Amino acid sequence: MVLLNTIMLLATLISPPTSIYDFSFTSIDGKQIDMSEFKGKNILIVNTASKCGFTEQYKDLQTLHETYGEELVIIGFPANNFKGQEPGSNEEIQSFCERNYGVNFLLSEKIDVVGENINPLFAYLTSAENEDFTGAINWNFEKFLVNKEGKLVHRYRSKVKPLDASITENLK
Repeated sequence: MVLLNTIMLLATLISPPTSIYDFSFTSIDGKQIDMSEFKGKNILIVNTASKCGFTEQYKDLQTLHETYGEELVIIGFPANNFKGQEPGSNEEIQSFCERNYGVNFLLSEKIDVVGENINPLFAYLTSAENEDFTGAINWNFEKFLVNKEGKLVHRYRSKVKPLDASITENLK
């Protein structure tokens, strides 16, 4: 996994991505998914954790998914980067999310969202030219909203709940 992330990071340095659609990820059940599949839809990218004070946000993320499912793709990226709050395996994470919050939106395999092994997608998201996006992720449940044209429109910190008007107004 570390080698794969390193190779992907080097590839982005050689040929820098020009859009969110240049990325792919592995789903929690092992399928390769290209972000380009979501062209024409809003995308909400969230780094998640199962043992965090913000874990309840899974419920609101699921509500967003059910409400805006035709025009919004939600992707949770489990990460164990903050105080060990996502210690489980991919199978345990998926089971927890389904059992406790009825989650059926997309989840990726567990990744790193900060540090030496940062996933290339999150390296891109946190280094975008727009000052709303720059800087390391501070905690679990930070959210990145990408519009239907693939443009990053806003970064929301952990305390902003998924159903907050600042998010839902950007989905119309």
